[in-house]
Amino acid sequence: MSTTVLDGQSDEKLVRKPSVIRDYPPGIGRSTARIHPRAMFSRRFPSSRVSAIRDYPPLCGPNSLSQGKGNVSKGKLMDRNLSGGMEERKRKLDCLTPGDGSKAVLRTKDSLNHSKMNILKKREGNAASGGIGRKFSDVRRSHGYIVNVPLLRRGTRNTVRETMRWFQAVCRKLLQEEEAKLNSQAKAHRRIDLEAFKILKKEGKCVNVGKIFGSVPGVEVGDEFDYRIELNIVGLHHPSQAGIDYTTINGEHLATSIVSSGGYNDELDNSGVLTYSGHGGNVMCSKKKPEDQKLERGNLALKNSIKKKNPVRVIRGAFFGDGSRKRYVYDGLYEVETYWQEKGPHGKMIFRFQLQRIPNQPELPWIELKNSKMFTLRKGLIVADISHGKEELPIRAVNTIDNEKPPSFDYVTRMIYPDWLHPITAEGCNCTDRCSDPTRCSCAVKNGGIPFNHTGCIVEVKPLVYECGPSCKCPPDCYNRVSQRGIRFPLEIYKTDKRGWGVRAYCSIPSGSFVCEYIGELLEDKEAEQRTGHDEYLFDIGNNLINNSILSNESRPEGSDNGGGFTIDAARYGNVGRFFNHSCAPNMYAQNVLYDHGDCRIPHIMLFAAENIPPLKELTYDYNYSKDQIYDSDGNIKKKDCFCGSVGCTGRMY
Repeated sequence: MSTTVLDGQSDEKLVRKPSVIRDYPPGIGRSTARIHPRAMFSRRFPSSRVSAIRDYPPLCGPNSLSQGKGNVSKGKLMDRNLSGGMEERKRKLDCLTPGDGSKAVLRTKDSLNHSKMNILKKREGNAASGGIGRKFSDVRRSHGYIVNVPLLRRGTRNTVRETMRWFQAVCRKLLQEEEAKLNSQAKAHRRIDLEAFKILKKEGKCVNVGKIFGSVPGVEVGDEFDYRIELNIVGLHHPSQAGIDYTTINGEHLATSIVSSGGYNDELDNSGVLTYSGHGGNVMCSKKKPEDQKLERGNLALKNSIKKKNPVRVIRGAFFGDGSRKRYVYDGLYEVETYWQEKGPHGKMIFRFQLQRIPNQPELPWIELKNSKMFTLRKGLIVADISHGKEELPIRAVNTIDNEKPPSFDYVTRMIYPDWLHPITAEGCNCTDRCSDPTRCSCAVKNGGIPFNHTGCIVEVKPLVYECGPSCKCPPDCYNRVSQRGIRFPLEIYKTDKRGWGVRAYCSIPSGSFVCEYIGELLEDKEAEQRTGHDEYLFDIGNNLINNSILSNESRPEGSDNGGGFTIDAARYGNVGRFFNHSCAPNMYAQNVLYDHGDCRIPHIMLFAAENIPPLKELTYDYNYSKDQIYDSDGNIKKKDCFCGSVGCTGRMY
């Protein structure tokens, strides 16, 4: 069987460190029994030297702590840009978590158990501090709810991404409330985008405030937005309706940005030339009589920009994916070259402006996708479907770097459990509809409500999600059946420059959408430690205590340890999830989900989009290795460079 090397990883044996005890919700995992923290470390961990195993980031998956009223002080956001003493306090708390506040620990020698206890105490202190320094933060509305969002490392780009994650999470929560109102036939508040904007603005979460010429810090070409108001939040385009944004310098109007939404039949071809119609004249208003457009305000600003040759940002409004919803995409910087007047569709004079895209900017993904559809075969296509028809959507393999083919493995679409493990099917709900009433659905009650919107997006990060399963009487299109339906976005694996094979989608993926399950063989940790050469494909799902009411000792293999945990090995048997690369600033996160059984020790590992992901953007999550905690066969610290290239990259994976 051939294998590939991701992120430059070698096959050299490493040593895995015993994981710091993670926090679980009441009644789950270690919370099923009351054990003193010191007793947890009393058992001796295996001293065999094994390879590094990826794990959940702090407060992700089982590490996610339930948010309570103490998480937010006086109804304010826990800001990452605090000032004065709070900033210093936060900086100190950030340092308490191994790996500069972003890494969970891996297994290593027993001699480090004392340090593990210190880390555990510091983590408990961090949790008690109200959420400062966490990998997940929250947004609180004045009338009560909290929304958890994945955080990123510091940096202007990451600040913009975090702001949009907050906005999108609040929108999903508001949408859920909207859906509840519709179900109860109450009057619904439909402008969730404006309400979310008010919340973020009140909390001072808007970035790049003020008019900016040229590129906006932290915003990249290809960034996608669901609402016009998001352009204001990140400082890309401030008017909520007007298509031309401008400012006045020395008494002269100059354009800063335009939104080409297609309402005026604006034309944009592959050469980067945009013909843009001016505003005004009641052209778009059916209730008013059309009139000639005037050379004033935004129109005058675009004319003046011809002489000044100042860059103008262009945001395109277009339909992507299934075409059901318009999104706004930042197209980059343009210069206004000329303008003229002509008779418009209503018989009145309108202004037309021609803009030319400034060279040496990244191309929009939609152009590459449009070009690829013009050909029968995609450039670099080497495998039409690596799943061999096992997925509903084919998963292509593309290589434009060299002649290497994907590694051989057995593609599976369901987890492979050991012969001795037979999880008992969980008791299901008695709903006959789509579980639209969370108070009547027993599965929804476990979650504290339906965790998904009617659009299929997860509302927020949770320690554990209970989906309706095979024992439930609800239909397959139930709102609480999302991740078990499989892959719904067209994915492809492709050869990267420095990181082996990666995964991307050739459509937009909305924030909160389910992307893929991490599938492979379920192994006990002891067996995983004995497998060599599988470094890149091991995912540790925890060291939970055995719940004997679910799994009796008689059903376990001889010699097994009741204190053991489980690991997913996707080296020999796996799905497309085995090809996802690591990133220090990932756009996905791992979420625990149960639906076909009730064993909390072995949840399904579901990967969800943490933000809006444009087409052809590499899909990544945090492998969560620890620096200076991985050892080679001689006991020396093993170091491995990180080539993710993200803002805030630590430069090392471990």
